[in-house]
Amino acid sequence: MVAKISIGSSLYGVLSYNGEKMNKEQGRVLGANKIILPADGQIDIARMVENFNAFMPKTGKTKKPVLHISLNPHPDDRLTEQQYEILAREYLEKLGFGEQPYIIYKHMDIGRHHIHIVTVNVNEQGKRLNQDFLFRRSKKITTEMEEKYNLHKAQREKITLDMPIKKVDPSGDIKRQVANTVKMVGMRYKFQTLGEYNAVLSLYNIRCEQTDGRVNGREYHGLVYFATDDEGKVIANPFKASRLGKFASRTAVEGRFERAKDKINVAPTRSMVADVLSRATDKDDFTTKLKDGGIDVVFRYTDEGRIYGVTFIDHNTMTVLNGSRLGKQFSANAINERFNNPQAKPTNDMPLPDTTVIVPEPEQTTDTHSDTQSQSGNTQAPSDGQHQSVTTHSATDHGDSDFTLPGLDLFQPGQSFNPDEEEFRRRMQRKSSRKRFRR
Repeated sequence: MVAKISIGSSLYGVLSYNGEKMNKEQGRVLGANKIILPADGQIDIARMVENFNAFMPKTGKTKKPVLHISLNPHPDDRLTEQQYEILAREYLEKLGFGEQPYIIYKHMDIGRHHIHIVTVNVNEQGKRLNQDFLFRRSKKITTEMEEKYNLHKAQREKITLDMPIKKVDPSGDIKRQVANTVKMVGMRYKFQTLGEYNAVLSLYNIRCEQTDGRVNGREYHGLVYFATDDEGKVIANPFKASRLGKFASRTAVEGRFERAKDKINVAPTRSMVADVLSRATDKDDFTTKLKDGGIDVVFRYTDEGRIYGVTFIDHNTMTVLNGSRLGKQFSANAINERFNNPQAKPTNDMPLPDTTVIVPEPEQTTDTHSDTQSQSGNTQAPSDGQHQSVTTHSATDHGDSDFTLPGLDLFQPGQSFNPDEEEFRRRMQRKSSRKRFRR
């Protein structure tokens, strides 16, 4: 039997959480201590809060007086509601909370039925109960009860690096699935932005959003996680990061952003994406070929269907990269032009990279020369299908000059002017200038 203990400040919040399970017929009250339960079974949350407050001091120094405990027997332990209640009361008694006000709930929202207990850790005099080694004592108690009642020994599921990550199953324990997935993604993948983080989470039907605000005059900055279906629609109430674990917090995630900067090598991903992009016939073919090579690609679209975001999840190197990190030719704009704008497609399947060709420029004169047309960047397609062109840009027009697509050596600059003719023209200009000066 596994016991999970959460210590918090909102009594109304935990009572509402359990009350919502009852409203959905996924929960039931099994018993209580010092709390008046209505005969009709209809729980009034506000009245429950008043019952608890009657046994708590009006003022006190304890900032987090609320304990929310879940007791989880092994799925193979088939217990009656009376047995669940006996386990809960004995557990609280041994933990030192037997005389406290509390409510015991049974939850049936997942296949494995379990118990939730709401209680407080301060007595009527305002003194905080002993919480020394609380979790260690709890573990000892559950072990003793397993032996006493001949229960299966249940252990927390350990997350390992070889454990497969699965999509959220709506019929299972959603919170547990979200927590496990967030933990495993954080352990395995490297990402540098919330967008990249969300891209890999979306593969498993999870979304993360930032939440900022002010409570009691204090600012807070956190994260909230949502479970979704395959269409991205939310299927359950959101989970604050604090409910999942420290690994899901904003501080932990932003720490991963920083640590990833020095660990990510984009070269392997860029090489594979470039190779697939050169061979892909359309976007679906591009996505399929990448997936076959161990790379998932996540597109984001405007309402009009234009691609405004593209992120690559490389499961080979465990890196998540926005397209622009790989280079201009892999950015959302470039990918959109490649697949959504047929007029922009080259004459073969090779994506044309940005190239810089530095061409010597003659001095400006009033004389025009037909050879300057060769610098206009016109592309010719010879009969053998090879592209030969000269494209001039400023040196700052491309950010990834150290990377070129296969076949870049086909692009050769042509001769833009004849040096002998240019020198002859300059000498004639100088002679003409001297004659005008003498006159």
